[in-house]
Amino acid sequence: MKGILLLNGSPYGGRIPEGFPVYCCDGAYKWAKGRAEIYSNIGDFDSLDELPVPPPEEVYPSEKNFTDGEIAVRRMIADGMSEIDVYGAFGGREDHFLGNLQLLYYCAERGVSARLISERTMIFAARGAVSLGGYAGKTISVFPFSAPLHILDSRGFKYSYPEAVFYGECRGVSNIVESGDAFIRLREGDTALVIINLGSV
Repeated sequence: MKGILLLNGSPYGGRIPEGFPVYCCDGAYKWAKGRAEIYSNIGDFDSLDELPVPPPEEVYPSEKNFTDGEIAVRRMIADGMSEIDVYGAFGGREDHFLGNLQLLYYCAERGVSARLISERTMIFAARGAVSLGGYAGKTISVFPFSAPLHILDSRGFKYSYPEAVFYGECRGVSNIVESGDAFIRLREGDTALVIINLGSV
């Protein structure tokens, strides 16, 4: 089952997909209300001056061990979500954005597919064989999300990938998907952070 998560970063200006349960974190309500039918509002609501609709089941303390985004991701996984698309994860505080990247790894560790999506960029954690043919013509960057990242095989890209990419290297930056059968196959247990430029190359 797929769910949508809205975060309090830069407001997402595109269309929020319909037909999926929408979980909204704290200040994201300011840009999301009226644009999406919210299933659950989650957070400490220290960024709001109004009570969101629907009312939250629980208001968390502002001083806590988890970000609102992590609380929401944990709730969504507990609710049975196997796919999570996240909007509003970019912009805002840089530390929160880096934390949002960590949520991708958290999901991957639990077999949940998660993506951070903006109008220009999509980021996700990948394991095993990753089909990327649907992004033909797009610029793609691949980073190790576990160290090192071993690439067993790849096809359909302008530039070939090395057998391994280590932390501290930028060898996976700015490749181009050239064919509809493009894929990368990673060593078992390795995780890649994949960034796709949704705009022009």
